Amino acid sequence: QVQLVESGGGLVQAGDSLSLACAASGRAVGTLTMGWFRQAPGKEREFVAACNWSGRNQLYADSVKGRFTISRDIATNTVTLRMSSLKPTDTAMYFCAASSLTISSMTSTQSPEYWGQGTQVTVSS
Repeated sequence: QVQLVESGGGLVQAGDSLSLACAASGRAVGTLTMGWFRQAPGKEREFVAACNWSGRNQLYADSVKGRFTISRDIATNTVTLRMSSLKPTDTAMYFCAASSLTISSMTSTQSPEYWGQGTQVTVSS
């Protein structure tokens, strides 16, 4: 079993930066593709970013490309999402996710086998 615990959410103003962290624990966690999804009120959960087991390969949703950066610390099994130039449209509950599938499959909400509880990000205008 894999456990994912997110931290770092909060209330910020448009244009600000914020980092989210996901601490992963459990069996074979170091081999999993890791990523972030988000869900705004009244909307479906959507893919944000993902990285492979080493962190060298990354994938981003078009809506965050150039503003968000995903990174992975293999030693601590922590995945970080660095968000900059935040917009009110980035307001959502952000979920860490892990999958045994490849990074190319991670854009689907059906791919992750493991999910964190989520952390709220609110961006005021």
